[in-house]
Amino acid sequence: MSIHRADSLGGRAAIAGIGATEFSKDSGRSELKLAVEAVRAALDDAGLTPADVDGMVTFTMDTNPEITVAQAAGIGELSFFSRVHYGGGAACATVQQAALAVATGLAEVVVCYRAFNERSVRRFGSGVQQREPSAEGAALGWNLPFGLLTPASWVAMAAQRYLHTYGLTPDAFGHVAVTDRRHAATNPAAYFHRRPITLADHAASRWIVEPLRLLDCCQETDGAQAIVVTSPERARTLPNPPALITAAAQGAGRAQEQMTSFYRDGLAGLPEMQVVARQLWRTSGLTPADIDVAILYDHFTPFVLMQLEEFGFCAPGEAADFVAADALPLNTHGGQLGEAYLHGMNGIAEAVRQLRGTSVNQTGTPAHVLVTAGTGVPTSGLVLGADG
Repeated sequence: MSIHRADSLGGRAAIAGIGATEFSKDSGRSELKLAVEAVRAALDDAGLTPADVDGMVTFTMDTNPEITVAQAAGIGELSFFSRVHYGGGAACATVQQAALAVATGLAEVVVCYRAFNERSVRRFGSGVQQREPSAEGAALGWNLPFGLLTPASWVAMAAQRYLHTYGLTPDAFGHVAVTDRRHAATNPAAYFHRRPITLADHAASRWIVEPLRLLDCCQETDGAQAIVVTSPERARTLPNPPALITAAAQGAGRAQEQMTSFYRDGLAGLPEMQVVARQLWRTSGLTPADIDVAILYDHFTPFVLMQLEEFGFCAPGEAADFVAADALPLNTHGGQLGEAYLHGMNGIAEAVRQLRGTSVNQTGTPAHVLVTAGTGVPTSGLVLGADG
């Protein structure tokens, strides 16, 4: 059972730097080179040097070991290094791990990073090709023989149930796609820069796995993103305003599997994200009404709707109307559907830009930004706040 009290991590660490490569479909260089470029860019943004870094965190799926990135980036000794499992569900948890290290004195400056050639080399959207024997593989084995081979097919099961439960049609998902692409259209870093879509475009896009259309599915991207975490006190001495880590949480639900949690009591929600939501609200002391911008993991549009409902921004079944009404600034960088699929790390960077006031789609002077990580898997989330 998840904890029932606020934790003591909130406010004890901050994001001081962000850096990324360009987002492309063919980077033309190794994943290690991408990682190093992003790490150096994040350190430059923070006004720090490789010699300042003593901790590193990444994903278990990353091909770039912490010690190898450290060596290639000119970083010396490390007193902390960590990896987080479950694909995109790790994004916000990398920052949580870094914050834990900083808050407890295990490290002073921790770099979180994710780098891959996900379009030109390993395409996650192609589904399961080969797996070593494992308990995780055994769980997938109950579904693969029946044709559920790809992430889209796994999400389609839950999406179909969501539509049935609330009496909706696949058009309900279009509002998320249109919103993301509207923001991407004005973001020069986005792959879909200057290419907005309409609800009609969404409805006309081809089926991938019903009820998911092409424009319900995120793109595939080559690139890297890095985040620098340090203490609030040190961050205040650096060039850019710090983004305080107001709350951070991980969550796995009952009967949790990786993308195939089909034997729960219901499929129309995301119990793992409910675990994250409860802890973020407890620790931050905030409510949905206090959130100024939401950066929600959007590998598939239906799970954005479910997240809004799990966090309490609207009632179950009402998220499509909530998005259509622009009730909350959402994925102002264009999301993974519009900017780039970087396993959610680029969303954390956008939250920092919003708090700094430097986003290309700036929403005034937000005080609190919600960020979430991958859905359908054990996941994580952050509430980032403006300093002071």
